[in-house]
Amino acid sequence: MKNILAVDDSPTIRTSVEYALKGLGHNVVQAENGKDALDKFNDLKEKGESLAMCIVDVNMPVMDGITFVKEFRKLDKFTPVVILTTESGNSKIEEGKSAGASGWIVKPFAPGELVKIVEKLVR
Repeated sequence: MKNILAVDDSPTIRTSVEYALKGLGHNVVQAENGKDALDKFNDLKEKGESLAMCIVDVNMPVMDGITFVKEFRKLDKFTPVVILTTESGNSKIEEGKSAGASGWIVKPFAPGELVKIVEKLVR
């Protein structure tokens, strides 16, 4: 079973991501902001577990998604990070890519679209 980190300040979005991915047999770890996500990533590593992917919102309190991606990339260069956000402007997308994001999904998202991306990125 692969761990996927769902990072969003909206409990509804986190639950939607978990629901969409449950059918793939993955374990979804929920975090409410970037700092919480880094803590949960470190907890997984301490337990000897790996992370298959991160799905991250951009606009969050405490630590936003772009900052999270930059910090996460210092710890893990290879795990795919997909940004899931209402932001669809090219400048935000470029900022995400240069921070190290692997992909971009604009909310509201179709569960099938998310599943396709996860199946493509998680081996």
